[in-house]
Amino acid sequence: MQEKIKFEMEFPIQSSPQLLYQYISTPSGLSEWFADNVNSRGEFFTFIWNDSEEKAKLLSKKSGERVKFRWMDDEDDGESYFFEIRIQVDEITKDVSIIVTDFTEEDEVDEAKMLWENQISDLKQVLGSA
Repeated sequence: MQEKIKFEMEFPIQSSPQLLYQYISTPSGLSEWFADNVNSRGEFFTFIWNDSEEKAKLLSKKSGERVKFRWMDDEDDGESYFFEIRIQVDEITKDVSIIVTDFTEEDEVDEAKMLWENQISDLKQVLGSA
């Protein structure tokens, strides 16, 4: 299996970190912008898009700051890949950004970045910060 490569993207966003955290850490928040529907049972989240569903394990979270998930397909393969959504606040300007860290196959980086750009664009719409 091909080694996945890590990439990071930063998105400035007009929102309070507390509100933003609700949208990145709760099933109801995530289903507003990330997937059509999201369910959770303990540390396991099910993301549903149209007719497909993906399960992910919540690896860690820090209130008001970040969430980190691993897709169960990667977990089952013994892979240590993850995706993380982190809220960053500039200490001086108080500008808020979302930093996405993800892994994908080398030939799919552009596609994965475009997908995240679309997802974060949807989040901005929901927050009214587009």
